[in-house]
Amino acid sequence: MERQVIRLDIPIAAERIRNLRIGDPIELYGRILCGRDAVLPKLVQCLREKDPLIEKIALEGAVIFHTAVSPAGIGPTTSNKPEIEESIPALSAAGVRVHVGKGSVSQKTIEALDLHGSVFAVTPPLTALFAHRTISKRVVAFQSEGMEALFEIEVSGFPAIVAVAGGKNIFNRSTEACE
Repeated sequence: MERQVIRLDIPIAAERIRNLRIGDPIELYGRILCGRDAVLPKLVQCLREKDPLIEKIALEGAVIFHTAVSPAGIGPTTSNKPEIEESIPALSAAGVRVHVGKGSVSQKTIEALDLHGSVFAVTPPLTALFAHRTISKRVVAFQSEGMEALFEIEVSGFPAIVAVAGGKNIFNRSTEACE
C-alpha cells in the first residue's frame, strides 16, 4: 500500500512527530537549519554553555539538515559521522524535531530520538531538486566556517523519508518493524 506524503510545516509541533512511522514520506515547508561536522558540535557546546547565541537560533520544532550550503547546491552528508551523530541527542533535547541526512544511525541515537520525541529522516542526494525547492538561504552562525557555517534555508516541498521513529529503524526492518 502506497503511503500518502505527509506535509510538515516548520516549526513542527511535538504531536505531529508522535504520529510518524518509519517509511513515511514527508515534505518539509519552512525554514531548515543546515549544519554538519564543523558546526553541529559547536552548536551543542553553545547549548551546554548557555551561550546567548542559542537564543537567536530557534531550535524548538526545528529541522536540521546534515549538509553544507555551497553555490553548487545542497546535498545530504553521512549522519553517522561522530561529530554529527553525537550532536543529535542534545539538539533533540533542545527541541529539534527532525534531523535529515543519509545513512543509518546507532541504537543509542535511535533511543535518544525516541526519548526526546524526534525523528531522523533520510533523503537521497538530489542536489538539483533541493536547489529548486530552496526559496532563500542565509548564514545564522559560525560564518568563519564558510559553506559549513550554520545556515538557515527556506524550503517548499523538501522531500524526505522517515528512517527512525518510535524507537524503530528503517535500516533494520523486520516485518514487525514495518507494521
